[in-house]
Parts: sequence; C-alpha cells; structure tokens
Amino acid sequence: MSMDAYEYEDGSISYPGHPRSRGGAEPVGTIDLSEYTGEVVTWTKSTATPPGVREPNTLAIVEFDVEGESVRALGQATTDDIETGDEVEPVYVEELREPGAGIREPESQDWDGYRFQPV
Repeated sequence: MSMDAYEYEDGSISYPGHPRSRGGAEPVGTIDLSEYTGEVVTWTKSTATPPGVREPNTLAIVEFDVEGESVRALGQATTDDIETGDEVEPVYVEELREPGAGIREPESQDWDGYRFQPV
C-alpha cells in the first residue's frame, strides 16, 4: 500500500488527492509520501474518540518537502511523545481503528493506513 499524493500539471501537490488542484490543474501523477520523512507542524491529543478509535488518539499535521514543493498530511501518531518540529516517517498499519466497533459494515470500509513515527 502506498500513501499517494497527487501531483498536478501546475507543479502543486495535494494529499489526499483531488480531481483538480486549487488552481484548477489536472493531476499528472502520484507521489508515494511513505517514501519521505516529514516535519510535525502541529499536533493534538483527542480524548473523546469515535467508536473503535484508540483513546487517547494523538494526531499530527506533518509537512513533507517533495522536490521543493510542500505538502501536508493529517494522521495518527505512533506515540503520545511527539513534539512540533519532530522528524517523522509514515509507517503502515493494518487497522487504524477496530472494524467491528462502528455502525458501518466492516467489509464496506478500508481500515488500514499510515501513522507517523518519530525518526
């Protein structure tokens, strides 16, 4: 599995990807952010999480520098011990939340994804 950001014909990058960039440009390719390290811009700790999500749940906004272009991603951190400015890498996780805890049919959803781990 990859953590795909979209690269657009105007040179901008978006995660998650969208059919058009903010300037209206079309996507020309993808970039796998899991191959990069990023820097924590800010973080928060949620203590009132949805069903099936770990509690507390530390979340971080991470900025990646991809060939001079900045792209940010929001995701769970692997640890509560994270600070602004930390260098992190995306790590694959099979279950970001407990599939049977929500109201949706487990087979109808993807439960895997990435968390950010300090380097």
